[in-house]
Amino acid sequence: MTAVRKPPSDQDGFFWKTKKMEEMSTAEWESLCDGCGRCCLNKLEDEDTGEIYFTDVSCKMLDSCTAGCKDYANRFDFVPDCVVMTPEKVRTLSWLPPSCGYRLVAQGRDLYWWHPLISGDPNTVHEAGVSVRGRVAGTEDEIPDTELEHYLVQWPGQVPKRARLKRRPKD
Repeated sequence: MTAVRKPPSDQDGFFWKTKKMEEMSTAEWESLCDGCGRCCLNKLEDEDTGEIYFTDVSCKMLDSCTAGCKDYANRFDFVPDCVVMTPEKVRTLSWLPPSCGYRLVAQGRDLYWWHPLISGDPNTVHEAGVSVRGRVAGTEDEIPDTELEHYLVQWPGQVPKRARLKRRPKD
């Protein structure tokens, strides 16, 4: 029986392909974040099945216009349970979006064309329709937990068609 060969990647040689996640510098590790903001959306878990459901309600620290944290360096002062991405967590968290750079690297997959490490432009995550920009109904400060079930959405668990393209579309 022959082993299945991985198709060649034009990303071979880049640090996320040559280093184990544990070997990456802090700057390299942080750069894997594509800036989509999807992980900053509140999620509900079905107690019986463990299934995770996304809402379009965000953390109070998310700037829904930029899809970034309002105060990333000091976020734990405001949100003590903010999740710090580590290689171990990336491998085990079931709620990371399928487009997440951390998740893709953990799976040995290539980053999408719109990832800032590939495009060189942090705005391509918005251009590809992956970010939360313009899609947040409100923050956790504005919408009580008891109302979250009314804000369930599927899009954070999906990769938009435009984002799945092999390269940046020509407009």
